[in-house]
Parts: sequence; structure tokens; C-alpha cells
Amino acid sequence: MKKFFAIVFVFILAFVYASIHFSSGGQKVFRVGTECDCPPNNWEEDMPTDTNVPLVNVEGRYAEGYDIQIAKLVAKSIGAKLEVQKISWQDIIPALNRREIDAIFSGMLDTSERKKTISFSNVYDVQSNEYGIMVHKNGKYADVKSLKDFVGASFIAQKDSNFDRAITQIRGAIHLPPVMKVNEIFDKLRNNEADATILDLDSAKTYERVYPGFVIVKLPEDEGLKFDFTGICVGVRKTDTKLIKEINDVLDGLSKRERQKIMDQSVLRNWENF
Repeated sequence: MKKFFAIVFVFILAFVYASIHFSSGGQKVFRVGTECDCPPNNWEEDMPTDTNVPLVNVEGRYAEGYDIQIAKLVAKSIGAKLEVQKISWQDIIPALNRREIDAIFSGMLDTSERKKTISFSNVYDVQSNEYGIMVHKNGKYADVKSLKDFVGASFIAQKDSNFDRAITQIRGAIHLPPVMKVNEIFDKLRNNEADATILDLDSAKTYERVYPGFVIVKLPEDEGLKFDFTGICVGVRKTDTKLIKEINDVLDGLSKRERQKIMDQSVLRNWENF
């Protein structure tokens, strides 16, 4: 009898784990979580287009960006309908582990800390490990030549991000309390409540266009900030080994030129959206 119940339990458990990937009509569904607050990787729109995807948990809103376009390619490859949920940065990993979503496509970096709780795909960003400091274009830090020149500069970044932790590498800088969203960073910068922030170059180039009053500071290659990650990856549960292989098969099939094209198109759409 115990053996019988054990078999039934395993069967039920297997059914539950499999059924979360299918809609009530039997269609396979690939459920993706994204922050919708970090262009050109991901942002939110209020009108449907040929390229964005409806947010299933925010009525009348749509997800767009480089992350979303990569997620669409993965969904197509595995024969699934893509469903995108908007989830705050702080809640996105817990949502994955609660099985509310199947994967994270949100410009997430594969840090050693995050690897303790989830697994990561291969890198899918265009410019891996290329990061810069953004400052006021006409401010006193616009022409700095070294990290040492940031003594006294106030830095701000997103809460729980690797960029916030990286501020500690800049000796003499003032580390301001982090904020929850990327747009809050630029509110602080525009109001002169902060002097600088750290961003990946893809995002920084977009923000240079959206906010022409800011510029990326170029530092010597041997004086860059040090990070404990490879680049932007897809986050999945540690148990989903088959899914991560399927994702990697898609990513490995994308050339750098193809990725750059997708990124360039995302940057252009983001620019037109403002």
C-alpha cells in the first residue's frame, strides 16, 4: 500500500510540474518574468505593436526590448506560446523559485550570489563585461581620466544590483542609498542629487540619447571596475536542466551580428517610444 501511494504521489507531482507549462487548452506556454524598467533590455509600453508582447499580469500594458525579442526566439524554438509577466527586481528570483514563471529575461547578470539559488544560461548580451560610468555632460566629472578623479563624487544605483555593490570599488566616492527603479536613478541625477551612476554600455548608450544631458565616461582598460559575473543570462530553476539546454541551443545559434541587429532595433524602438 505504501508503495502504491508513493507511486501515485510521484505521478501527481510529475503531472503538476509538467502541467504548469501548458494552458487549459493544452498549448505549451513559456512564462517569462521581466522588470520592464531597464531599456534597451526591457521596458513597458501602452500600445500593442508588431514586436512587443502583452503583459499578462498588467492589463493594457506591453513588454518590449532586447530581452523580450530573445525570449520570443526561445519560445518559438521550443514550440510554446510566450507569456510575459512584469515583476519587480526584488521579487523576480523568488517568483521563479515559486514556479510562477519558467525563466527570467531581465538583463540579469550571473553573479556568484545568484548562482546559489538559480541556474543561468550562456551569455546572450552583445557587449559582455563592458560597463561605464554616466555623469552630467557639463559637470565637473565629465572629463575625468581615472577612477581616482571621482573622489567626493556621489554615486547612485539600483537596489540589490551588482552596480550598487561596485560603487564600493571607487575610493573616496560617496555611496548614496540605492533606489528601486532605474528611472529613479535619473530623477536623482537630473535633480543634482547625485553625480554619477554605473551602467552596462548597451543601456548607457540608450540613456545618452534619452537624456542628452548625460555622458559615458571612458576609463583606461586596465582601470575598469571588477565584477564577479560573465554577462547577461537567462535565469532558470536549478532543476530545469532540459529547459536550460533548450535555451542554450537557441542562444548558441545566434551570431554576434544577429545579436547586435536585435539590440540596434531595440534601441531604435526605445528611442522612438520616448
